[in-house]
Amino acid sequence: MKPLRDPQRELLLFRTRIVVASGAVAFACLLLLSRFIWLQVLKHDDYHARAESNRIAIVPVPANRGLIKDRHGRVIARNYSAYTLEINPREVRDVNAVIDALAQVVEIQPRDRRRFRKLLEELRGADSIPIRTRLSDEEVARFAANKFRFPGVELRARLFRHYPLGEVGSHLIGYIGRISPADKERIATWPDAANYVGTDYIGKVGLEQSYERELHGTTGFEEVEITAGGRPVRTLSRTPPVPGNNLILSVDMNLQEVAERAFGNRRGALIAIEPATGDVLAFVSKPTFDPNLFVEGIDPVNWEQLNNDPDKPLLNRALRGTYPIGSTYKPFLALAALELGKRRPEQVFHDPGYFIYGGHRFRDSNKVPLGPVDLHRSIVKSSDVYYYMLANDLGVDAIHDFMKPFGFGQLTGIDIEGEQTGILPSTAWKERRFKQKWYGGETISIGIGQGYNSFTLLQLAHATAILANNGIVMKPHLVKAIEDPRTGQRRLTVPKESYRIPLKPENLRVVREAMVDVNISGTARVAFQGVPYRVAGKTGTAQVIGIKQNEKYDERRIHERHRDHSLYIAFAPADAPTIALAVIVENGGFGAVAAAPIARQVLDYYLLGKVPTAPALPREGAEPLLAQTGIE
Repeated sequence: MKPLRDPQRELLLFRTRIVVASGAVAFACLLLLSRFIWLQVLKHDDYHARAESNRIAIVPVPANRGLIKDRHGRVIARNYSAYTLEINPREVRDVNAVIDALAQVVEIQPRDRRRFRKLLEELRGADSIPIRTRLSDEEVARFAANKFRFPGVELRARLFRHYPLGEVGSHLIGYIGRISPADKERIATWPDAANYVGTDYIGKVGLEQSYERELHGTTGFEEVEITAGGRPVRTLSRTPPVPGNNLILSVDMNLQEVAERAFGNRRGALIAIEPATGDVLAFVSKPTFDPNLFVEGIDPVNWEQLNNDPDKPLLNRALRGTYPIGSTYKPFLALAALELGKRRPEQVFHDPGYFIYGGHRFRDSNKVPLGPVDLHRSIVKSSDVYYYMLANDLGVDAIHDFMKPFGFGQLTGIDIEGEQTGILPSTAWKERRFKQKWYGGETISIGIGQGYNSFTLLQLAHATAILANNGIVMKPHLVKAIEDPRTGQRRLTVPKESYRIPLKPENLRVVREAMVDVNISGTARVAFQGVPYRVAGKTGTAQVIGIKQNEKYDERRIHERHRDHSLYIAFAPADAPTIALAVIVENGGFGAVAAAPIARQVLDYYLLGKVPTAPALPREGAEPLLAQTGIE
C-alpha cells in the first residue's frame, strides 16, 4: 500500500527550490552586473585605450635633416628622396633564397649583398635592412607587380644624404650612417632621446656628428588606423616634423678645393683662419675619402681598402695628427725673448754652425755657419744656434708659460669632435708623465720645435692667427652660424673674443718684419718670388727619426716615410691680415720646398683670385730643387 502524498511538504520543498534557484540566478546576475560595471565603468578608460592602441598605430615621421652650406651659400650636404628595398629578417626563413629571387626582379650587385650581410651582422634585431637603395621608377614598378611573391620584403620611401663635392672637405663635413647599438646606448643618455624614435641614421664623424642635434630636427608622427593584420587603412591625424637647422660654415669650399688640389698625392694638412673672427677658411687633411660610401653602410671591399691604406685616408691629420713643428716655433720664441727681456732686437750672437751643451754637439740645419746673428736675421735665415742658446737662457718652464696662452698643447675648443691635446713640455709635465726630473740638455731641442714638443696643426694655425691678430684670441670654428630653415634667422656660434694676450706692439712689429723678410730674402724667397702682396711667414723642417751625431742627413738614402716633415706658417697681408695659415707635408723635406709652395697657391687664390693650374708639390721622389741652397 502506497504512502499518502503530503502536498504541504511538497509545496514547501518546491518553494525552497524556487528561492534557491532565484537566489542563484540573482547572484549570477549580480556578478555579471558587477563585472559589467568593472569593465564598462571603472576600467573604461584603460580598455578604451587598449582598443584604440590595437586600432590606431603611432607612426613616427622623420624630419628633413638640415643642410650644410659653405660661407658663400654653396650646399655641401643635402637630402633627396628615393625608394629602398628592405628585408625583415624575422619574417623571412631563407634570406639568401629571397635575395636570389629578388635579383630576378631588380638588379642586385655583389656589393649590395656584401653590404646587406655586414648590416645583418651589425644590426641584429633590426626590423628591416636594405638590400637595394635608390631604385629607379622602372624597378619600383617591377617589384610592386611581384610584391605578393615576397612576404617580409617592403618597398619604402626614404630620405638620403648626399655630399655633392665627394672627397672635397670630407674630413670636416664627415658623414651619417645607420644607427648602431653603440649609438642607441649613447642616444639613451640624451634628454631628447624620444626625438630619435623612428630615426635610422645619425652623424658619425665630422660636423655631421658634432652638430647632430642641430641638424636632426624634431620628429613628427601620424595616427594611422590599422587592420588586425597591421595594414594601414587611413590616416586619422598628423603632426608634421620640424626640419633640422642648417649649418652655415665659415669655410670657403672653393679655397678648400684649391688647397686640397695643391697637395697633389702627398700626405699632409692645411688650416687657414681669418684672424679677426676665428673663422676657419680651409680645413684640409690629405688624403681624403668619399663620404657617400658610408651613408648606406660601406661595403667590406671599400672598407678594407680605406682601412688598410698605408696613407691612412680616414685619419683627420688637421685635427688629430700631432707633430714636432720645427722652426715654425721660432717666431713665437723670439717674441717670448723680447717680452721676457731675455733678448733685445739689436743684440748679436755668433753662429758657428753648432752649439755645444754638456759635451753634446747640437748641429744647425743650415749646414754652414751664419756668423753674426741678431733676432731679425735669426728668423730670416732660421738660425738653429740662436734658438739653442735662447731656449737654454729661457728655460723650459718660462717657454711653457709663455706658449700656453697661444694654445700650444691645449685644446682650442674647435667645434668638431676628436681634437688632440698634444704636448707642451715642462718640468711638471715630465714629472707627471715619466716620474723623472727635467734635464737641461732636453731644453735645447725645444728651441727649434723638436724634443718633447708635439702639437696639432690646428694649434699651430691658431697660434699664427693670434700672432697676426696682435694677441687677440678668437676661438677657431668651422660653423659660423646656425640657420633656422623656416625663418632664415641666423645665430652666430662665436660672437666675441675669448681673451687677450698682453703683447707690446714694438715687439710684435720686430717679429712681423722678420717674418716678412723670410719671404723676401730668407728661407721662403724662392716660393714667394714676385708676390704682389706683403706676406709674413716662416718655414720649418721637423725631424721624424733621429740621426747619429756625426752622420749627414741624406734624403735620398732614407725611406720616404722616415724623411723630415715640411712645415710653413704665414699671414697676409702682413700689415692687416685677413688670412693666417699653417701647412704640413708629411715627409716632404724642406719647408721651403714642399709646404711653402702650397701656401703660396692658397694665398694667391684667396687674396688675388688666382686659380692654380697644377699641384704645388713636386713629383714624389724627384730631386729636391733647393736641397743645396741652405733653405729650410
